[in-house]
Amino acid sequence: MVRAYIMVKTGPGKSEQLVDSIRGLADVAEAHVVAGAYDIIAETDAEEVYDLLNASSSGIQGLTGVTDTKTYIAMD
Repeated sequence: MVRAYIMVKTGPGKSEQLVDSIRGLADVAEAHVVAGAYDIIAETDAEEVYDLLNASSSGIQGLTGVTDTKTYIAMD
């Protein structure tokens, strides 16, 4: 099992609308609106790294209102 955290930047006023869409994506275990440099943090779990990359690039980045993402793969 591979776990990663995806930091998501959204357009102004889009975080609340997008968090539910992100929560509904395959491989996303949790997603939360946060304060700071990013607007949403999504925790993902998948069998392979490829699946996590797919969740990020096709899933989250494909949502209207998402402007940037950074993916951090957990090492433990």
